[in-house]
Amino acid sequence: MIFMFPLLGSPMFPMFAKAGLSIIISFLLYPIVPVTPEQLPDNVIDGSILVVSETLIGFSLSLTVTIFFGAIQLTGQLISMQMGLSMINVVDPQTGANVSIMDQIGYWVVLLVFLILNGHYMMISVFVDSFRLIQLGQFDLKYGLLRHFFDQTTILFELGIKIGAPAIAALMFTNVAFGIIGKFSPQMNIMMVAFPFNIGIGLVLFGVSLDIILSITQTYLIDFRTLLNSIIVWLRGG
Repeated sequence: MIFMFPLLGSPMFPMFAKAGLSIIISFLLYPIVPVTPEQLPDNVIDGSILVVSETLIGFSLSLTVTIFFGAIQLTGQLISMQMGLSMINVVDPQTGANVSIMDQIGYWVVLLVFLILNGHYMMISVFVDSFRLIQLGQFDLKYGLLRHFFDQTTILFELGIKIGAPAIAALMFTNVAFGIIGKFSPQMNIMMVAFPFNIGIGLVLFGVSLDIILSITQTYLIDFRTLLNSIIVWLRGG
C-alpha cells in the first residue's frame, strides 16, 4: 500500500525510506493486528502465495486513490491544452515523465487537501481492518471488484471533464472568437494577441477549478472509508 500511494510511491521518495516506513508501521500494528503463528505458512509455495495475496490487497486499496488523483491530473492536462501550454512541460518528480504545469498544480493541491482532511489516516485504518475482515493470504478476485475499477476508470474521465468544464468551455469560446476576428481582420496577428489572453483566462478559471477540486475532494472523502471497506468485502469473496 505504501509503495503504491501517490506521494510515497514516487521515485523521488527514497526506496530505503519506503521500506523503513513500512517496517515502522508494521511494528506499530503488530499489537493490534490479530495474527497468530498458526496462520503463517510452513512452506515456500504457501509463503509465496501469501506474499502475492497481501501485495494485491495493498495494490487494490491504493489504486482507488491513484485513480482519483488521476482525474485531477486529467483536468490540468485538458486546461493546459486549451491554454496553449501543451508544449511547455515540466518533469513530474512522481513518475519522471514530462507533464503540464497545470497538471502538477492540480495534483499537489488535491494531495494537500487529501492529507489535511486525514485521508491517509483512513487508508491506514482500513488497512488494519483488512486483517480482521480478510483471512491472512486470502485474495478472491471477484467480478464486482473488476467492475468497480472499470467504473472508476470511467468516472476518472467524467470527473476530469466536469472539474475543468468552466475553463475548458471559456477557452473554447475564446478561441472561436479569435478565429472569427481573424477572418474579419486578417492583418491582425491573432497568435500574438490570443496566446497571452488565453493564458490569463485559463489561469483565472483554473483558480475557480481549484475551489471545485476542494469541494469534490471533501465529498470524496466522506464516502472514502465506505468505498475501501466495500473493496475489502470483494477481496474476501463477499
